[in-house]
Amino acid sequence: MIDHPDHPTPQGDSSARQRLQTGALVIIAAAVILFLLVQARFMLTSLAVAIIVFSLTSDAISYISRIKLGPLRIPNWVASVAAVLLISTGLFMLSSLVLSQVNTVLSTTLTYTERAPGAVADLFAWMGPEVETAIQNAMGSIDVSGYLRTVAGQAGGLMQGTVLVILFVGFLFAERLWFDVKLTSLMGGDATRAQQARRIIGTIMGRVNYYLLVKTVVSAITGLMAYGVSLLVGLELAVAIGVLTFILNYIPNIGSIVATVLATLVAHVQLGEPGPTLAYFFALFVIQFINGNIIDPWLMGRTLRLSTFGIIVSLAFWGAVWGIAGMFLSVPIMVAVMIVASHTPGLRPLAVLLSREGLPDEDTSPLLRKSAPAE
Repeated sequence: MIDHPDHPTPQGDSSARQRLQTGALVIIAAAVILFLLVQARFMLTSLAVAIIVFSLTSDAISYISRIKLGPLRIPNWVASVAAVLLISTGLFMLSSLVLSQVNTVLSTTLTYTERAPGAVADLFAWMGPEVETAIQNAMGSIDVSGYLRTVAGQAGGLMQGTVLVILFVGFLFAERLWFDVKLTSLMGGDATRAQQARRIIGTIMGRVNYYLLVKTVVSAITGLMAYGVSLLVGLELAVAIGVLTFILNYIPNIGSIVATVLATLVAHVQLGEPGPTLAYFFALFVIQFINGNIIDPWLMGRTLRLSTFGIIVSLAFWGAVWGIAGMFLSVPIMVAVMIVASHTPGLRPLAVLLSREGLPDEDTSPLLRKSAPAE
């Protein structure tokens, strides 16, 4: 008996059913993971920040523990305790600075709330009185106090997150002596696979550390220049603008835009004149353009080689999942995903898509070459 070609065979039905079940399981698993990421975002973002802080300081602690003072050597636990204390002090100081500047901005914004609709509407006066009136009415209908309460609530959680990050960092330093043993055990005792895993982890740490160091330098320069221009113009919030510019520049692509727009609005509300506001905006634009498009790429070189479109997608996804904290962490997470995918044969196409030139696993930064393990 010959099967009709139009009729599916039992083997074909089974294969199609299996593919359908696999696709359904993948969708369900992705939905569950996304749900857990959203529900546990406070703990997960704190853990991610703690891992980054630990990565930035672990090499320095290892170096300190190898220093000899005559016949004596600094014990590893002493170096770890000193690191945790220094990290705790630095994080608390940074959190206090951010909270104080946010409170300053919020309190000052309340005094400008009544003047803000008219000042913003003046920017569109050239489009006609009807447009100006419509914008003023639209601005007046915005519940500014409600947004301020939301921002204040999110800023209030910063200190809680700082405490959780410090706890995570302390436990990571306490466990760091056993990382290699645990990694080898996880690989079933295979030393070759454990060495490859260490190399992947080292590459991720090296690239993320180098990115953060360069980003910190460029953001600090940008914040200081924005503070100087704001001080020169005579803005009351010059310090707050400098600090917020420094922080927002860690958010790729859109952070500098948000910082410039916010600072310009503050300047226009306080100054009330289009001419000085336009000059102030142009000065900030030049600062952001030079630092973001000349100094930053020059220092960064080809360290990340991430796709610009991939950065935007990662920024949008992690911003939707973890909020503002996800925007700050989007690039480090993307770097980790690209490197892991580049060393996994089945995920190699994903690494090529995330990279800029299709060469995701070439280590070119000085920090990576210095820290790469000898083979």
